[in-house]
Amino acid sequence: MPSGLHADTVGPVDVAVIAFEGNTFDGGIVPTLRELQQDATVRVLDLAFVSKADDSSVTVVELTDPGVAETLRQVSDVQFDLLSDEDLQTVSDTLTPRSSALVVAWENTWAGRLAAAIRASSGEMVLLERIPRSTVVEAIAALDGK
Repeated sequence: MPSGLHADTVGPVDVAVIAFEGNTFDGGIVPTLRELQQDATVRVLDLAFVSKADDSSVTVVELTDPGVAETLRQVSDVQFDLLSDEDLQTVSDTLTPRSSALVVAWENTWAGRLAAAIRASSGEMVLLERIPRSTVVEAIAALDGK
């Protein structure tokens, strides 16, 4: 189990699927993921790399596999196993031939700290919703147009 992970203090967990054209992973986002983890913004709990070949065959690389796994271990060497085979199959079903995806499950540790403070003050989070990026970009553009 990842160190410091406790049911009473765990923050919300998100799964991100980051798609790439082609079947190779250059690791370009690894330094940023590692930095976010070192800054305690997120805690990477599980990751996998899924690729689909021209013939639609699928390859899944997890932390225990060689190659891409060495790059992924730069972010996390603990595999919490939140991503099931079925989850990865669902991701692979959405990929077009000659494409790939990095699938990352992370705990939002910043939100865990906030949630603990809310509970400690007898509060309760009753709604949390992510505003789509396109909506935020439109709002910023509208401000710039004034």
